[in-house]
Order: sequence, then C-alpha cells, then structure tokens
Amino acid sequence: MNFGDHLRASAGKKLLQGGAVASLLLLGFIGWRATRALHTAQEQVRTEREIRFIVRPLATSTRQDFETISSPAVFFQAALFQDHLYIAGPAGLQEYDASGNLLRQYAAGRELPGSPLVALTTGVLADTHQPELLMATAQEGIVAFNGRDFRQIFPQSPEARSITSILPTASGHLLIGTGKRGVLLYDGTQIIPLHATLEGLSVTTLAGTDTDLWVGTLDRGVFHWHAGETESFSEAQGLPDPQVQSIAVSGDTAYVGTVLGVAVFSRGRFERNLASGVLTTALLPAGDQLLIGSEDQGVLRVALQGRRPNASSPTTELGEVRQIFTSGNDWYALSRNGLYRMGKRGIGWQKVLQPHPGVLSDRNISALATDAKGRLWVGYFDRGLDQLELERGRSLHVENEHVFCVNRILPNAKTDDVDVATANGLVRFDAAGSQAQVLTRADGLIADHVTDVVRYEDGLALATPAGLTFLDASGPHSMYAFHGLVNNHVYALGVSGDELMAGTLGGVSLLEKGDVQVNYTTANSALKHNWITAVANAGDQWIVGTYGAGIFGLDRGGRFHPLGRNEDRFEVNPNALLVSDKHIIAGTLGQGLYVCERDAGRCFSIKSGLPSGNVTALAARDGYLYVGTDNGLTRILEEKLHP
Repeated sequence: MNFGDHLRASAGKKLLQGGAVASLLLLGFIGWRATRALHTAQEQVRTEREIRFIVRPLATSTRQDFETISSPAVFFQAALFQDHLYIAGPAGLQEYDASGNLLRQYAAGRELPGSPLVALTTGVLADTHQPELLMATAQEGIVAFNGRDFRQIFPQSPEARSITSILPTASGHLLIGTGKRGVLLYDGTQIIPLHATLEGLSVTTLAGTDTDLWVGTLDRGVFHWHAGETESFSEAQGLPDPQVQSIAVSGDTAYVGTVLGVAVFSRGRFERNLASGVLTTALLPAGDQLLIGSEDQGVLRVALQGRRPNASSPTTELGEVRQIFTSGNDWYALSRNGLYRMGKRGIGWQKVLQPHPGVLSDRNISALATDAKGRLWVGYFDRGLDQLELERGRSLHVENEHVFCVNRILPNAKTDDVDVATANGLVRFDAAGSQAQVLTRADGLIADHVTDVVRYEDGLALATPAGLTFLDASGPHSMYAFHGLVNNHVYALGVSGDELMAGTLGGVSLLEKGDVQVNYTTANSALKHNWITAVANAGDQWIVGTYGAGIFGLDRGGRFHPLGRNEDRFEVNPNALLVSDKHIIAGTLGQGLYVCERDAGRCFSIKSGLPSGNVTALAARDGYLYVGTDNGLTRILEEKLHP
C-alpha cells in the first residue's frame, strides 16, 4: 500500500468514526427529545388532573353588621374531639362538654364560611400531623379545626368544593366525595382525582380506606375500589336500589344502605339484603347485630344471623336519623331534632340534646316582603310561609297543598291584602293574614305554577311557564308567544305606569296597556344572555337580571348596558332583585350580594357575613335590607352596605 492509499484508508476510517459519533449524538438528541416530550406530556397530564387550591387561616368575619334572624337549628353529624362533642348542621357548629352543656357556637358566615356544613369527622392530615376536627361544607371546601384555630382547604373549582362526604385515612390522606367530580384525594400537597373509574360520580357517602374503598352514589349504586380496580354494584347485582344513603364497613363485610333496604357484601361479593323497604340513612355494625337508622322508622336492630328486623324503639319523634355511633357503654342516634342515647343492654332511646328553636320555620328561603302592618312575610322553597311580627319576634306559619313552594309575595299597601305566587296557584290573603282565595288553572289562569305577580293597571299580571295571565274586572285573560311574547316561559315581571316588562327564558318583552311593543334578545340588542330571571324599574331605566351574565340597565331608547364591570358575570336568582333610592341590589347564585351604588355607579360583591352565598330573596323596610338565602335569613342596615 502506497502513501496515497494509506492516506485514503486513514481518512475513510476517520470518516466512519466521525459518522458513528454523529449517529450517537443524533440518537442521544432524539432520545433527549423523546424523554423531554414524555416528561412534558406527563407534566401536562398531571397538571390537567391536579385541582388548584389554597390553604388559608380562617378568620372571624369582619361583617359584624349582619344580624341573623334565627331559623330552627338542625343536627346533621356529630364527632367527639378533645373530650368534647361537636355537632354540625346547616347553621354551623356547636360544641358541648361531657355533661351536655353548650359551650360555644360557630356560625356559618361568621366564624365559619357562609355555607351549610354537610359532613363532620376527625383525623390527622399529612400537612399538619396533628389531630383535627374536619368539616365539609356544601360550597366552600373543607374546614379543619385544631381546637384553637380554623383553617380552610379551598379548591378553586366550584365543583371540587361542592362536597358531600369526607373520609380521612391512616396514611394522612383525605378522600373527598363530591356531587359532580366523583372522589378526590388530598395528600397535603395536591388535590387530584383518586382514580379514573371514580370520576364524574355523584357521591353520597364514603367508607373504608384509601386502598379498599366503598363509594355510594346518588343514582349508580355502590362502587368498590380495591387493588387498583373498581367494581360497581346496582340493582342487577342485587342492590335494593341504586340510590345509596349510607355505608358501614366491619372487617371484610360492608353494609350498604339504600332507600329500599340494606345490601350486605362479604369480601367484596354481594351476599344478601336486609330490612327490605326501609329508607336507610345510617348504619352501625355492633357485634352480632346491625343498627339501622331510618328516615321514618327510628332505629332498627337486626340480628345478623336472622333476616327479620325488629324495631328497637317506639319513640315516634326519633325520625330522620342521620348517624349512629358508640361511646363507652352507650349507643347514640343523631336525628334532625335531637341526640338520643341508649345503653347497649337498654330497650329504649332517651333524648339527651336538642337543637335550639328559631323564630322562623325553615332555612331555605325563596321570597320576602314587608306589609303595611310591619310584618315580614317569609316564603320557603318547600315549607309554605311565615308571617313574622318583627317587633314581637313571633311568627305565624301557613303551609298547605297550595301554600307550599312560594315564588313571590306581593302586599297591597292600600287594602292590606297580600297575593302569594306559588307553584300551586295564586293564593290571596286578607288584611288579617288569613287565606281567603286560591286561583288555579281551573279558575282561568294559563297555568297553575305562578312564578311572579305584580299590580298592573286595574288588576294583576301573573307570570307562568306558559305565558301571562291578566286579572282585572273583566275576568282572567291570557297571552303567550302566539300573541307576540318573546317566550312562553316567563320568570319575572316589572311595572312602570302603563308599561309591563316580562323577563322570559328567551329574552324580554316590553308591553304597553297589555300589548307587546318590542322584544329584546341577544340577537337584536346588547343583551348578553336571553335567560331573564329578574326585572325591576329604576325610574329612568329598567334593571334586568340574567341567569349567567349579571345585571343590565335598559334605557328608554332601548339600549342595554352592563351594570358594573364587563367581566362581572353571575347568575341572578329568580326575582332576587331590589331597587332602592341608593342602591341596585341583586341576589346571586353562589356569589352573595351584588350591589351597585346608583349615584357613584360603583358595583361590588358582598359574601362575608352571609350564611350562604346563594342569595334567593330580598326585601327592605325602615332602613334595613333583609337578605334571604338557602341557609337562613339575615338583615343589615342599608347604609352599611360597602365592599
């Protein structure tokens, strides 16, 4: 081989070596890119699964200017913590000593978030490593109490903080049951779905551990998650009913309470049913027997070797049992109206605690109005109404087949009569507050369900889901979409002289002397949402509340403009709109009060101090604003409304 051949061979060898190095570099780059892409994808999946949240100290509300008008307290769940008994309910938390003396009360909207408490237990979570009393709220996440201070675990997603049940585990994790997001896991650093097979469920109750979990649902039976796998059981697999109310686990046996009885599972397999037909709301395995709490039959004791339940107590007031637990040598049953105790060898239940009574009859308020005699009329979602004498602090309750689901209360200042729009007709009360007349479709209304009522011309205008009915000296006559109404489903009415504004599911119709003059929708105006839930007159403009786009002003030239910031978007509850000399006030779904100052044009929200962010009704009298929510009634001097 000559020198040239050697040189060419050497160059070729180096070229091959260089190519190999380049190939290795290329392969390394490709591998790095693939690893980075995989890591990015994993991070993206983790981010998509992870639910943003904050943990913050919970301070007492600074809105001490809100005054609560008491509703009857309700017992929902109990827990023993630091030698004291705590009982949770919609109004908040009550603390009792060992002798049953009430020590402290922590109210929703004051010491606690403005939301009903729906679950109560104790546990040690991974982020604090200390025993805490754990509370779940209906809309405001989780509250933990160490005996001195409260802290709040607050998911940013409304669906993630709409909680139905909680279950702390020995590992320091907290399992969270929700109404729409299924089962979530909080490990002290993140909130994520527990498992893909448990997402999207409407959870009612949880029992077991974080490795062997039973999940009750509202309409899909029970799910058993274990060893990374999930099995579901409904009617086809032996469950008495797919609506699960309670679950208890003892060793390898799970007891699943439904609205039609109890299913027994042994080692994850369906075994048999007990207490057929019993609406089961609470369960406690107790050795060779099972205690079953019911909605309307007290507590049943079932011998697990037999199949026929025996009622253990003839106490008729022991109804709506929510929990059964044991302490020392006694069993305890918690119902809406009291805590009952029975010795394990006893034969009857004895009431040992009862919730305090209230001035009002219920907490879920749907309508408010004040009359010329100084009475506050309080309508309820499903409990009729109260006529409350504010000065004397006493009320008269009215509830029957027609006075049941109240939508609007309209006092007549001239005659002292009161018209009440309900889901079962228009009910008319005389000046003494006695029911005088009921009008339904049989009497000429276009529908039985009356959503709103106003005084118009020489009579009344009634809103219904089928159109409008006018009542005057000539009798009832109706109109609907065929006559030009923008939509048949009318939610709200407003009056200004001869003008009548009808807010519907499909926009607003402006009527004059009973005839439609113009319709406004998102298609022909600056209105941002067609679903109209509230209407009021404010002199030079109409105020229109929407279910999703906030509130708008409509001037006399037919131009809509949003009240407040353009980004303020919220749902205005039906007829929860009030106009005073100083303010325009809307009751919202979950966002509290939305207040606009008429002179300054400034708008702001108020949520702190309210027993619930779901404001459902408003009324004003003698300088006070009365605020009805789905969790009670409060009032505040209107001059103290500020951000």
